[in-house]
Amino acid sequence: MNSSDLMIECENLVKIYKTNETEVVALQGLDLTIERGEVMAIIGNSGSGKSTLLNMLGGLDRPSAGKLMVDGKDLLKFDDKALIKYKRKTVGFVWQNNARNLIPYLTAMENVELPMVFSGKSKRRKKAKELLEMVDLSHRRNNKLSQLSGGEQQRVAIALSLANNPLLLLADEPTGSVDTKTAERILDIFRNLNKEFGLTIVIVTHDRQVSRKVDRVVAIRDGRTSSEFIRKSSYKEELDKIEEGFLKEDDTHVELAVLDKTGRLQIPAEYLEALELKGKDKLRVALEGDRIVLFSHDDYSPKSKLG
Repeated sequence: MNSSDLMIECENLVKIYKTNETEVVALQGLDLTIERGEVMAIIGNSGSGKSTLLNMLGGLDRPSAGKLMVDGKDLLKFDDKALIKYKRKTVGFVWQNNARNLIPYLTAMENVELPMVFSGKSKRRKKAKELLEMVDLSHRRNNKLSQLSGGEQQRVAIALSLANNPLLLLADEPTGSVDTKTAERILDIFRNLNKEFGLTIVIVTHDRQVSRKVDRVVAIRDGRTSSEFIRKSSYKEELDKIEEGFLKEDDTHVELAVLDKTGRLQIPAEYLEALELKGKDKLRVALEGDRIVLFSHDDYSPKSKLG
């Protein structure tokens, strides 16, 4: 793949948080590429490193080591001025906590206009109205946040995130505090924005239903990418099959283990538990035909086969 096709490229990315007494390694050699115009999700348990990654992609935190390229630019080389410009021009944010997205005493329209005020854009009102129409909220544009439901507030936040025409949209648990029906609507808005503008969208989530609305899901465990879930066929083809009863909603993706550039492979924890290998730090590896076979260190019978 040509590097110009990539919106995001992370290579051996490391983030270490230090205090006077302790060191916490949030990312330990993470590799990840995201294509331009891709809609993808990042999943993982609390402490896996997914939020740390999102903060670095958004320019809110800096890596300790490794390579981090966004839109062909090396974020590790940015000074403070370049980082501010990047946050204003390249990236948009949608947070789970609406208090972080929106100002409560402003109307929906005024909230969406605010980033354009800071960037000196003209015709702000017209642009804000268009953005609210995209998220089906033009009829609520003069309402303050207290008059809007949680789902409506989140849709205002999506409109606001697009005010400065970003190339990359980062969403942190955007469906985490809404009901299932509202979550479906929010995810449909993301897909429509991607289709209309070619916007690259990265969603960090615990919500497994998000995977049905995106083309690729990357799982992070212990600060590294551990597996990917790739869509078996196009989203439209899958919807048709589900409606016809030929496909279950939880059978839309295939899971692939991730082999990094140094040859490291993360084996799903449930496999290790099932084969009583969890907690062991050494395995025997053998090649049998076209398969790699793993053995317990003290067991010469095959424990699992990876083909």
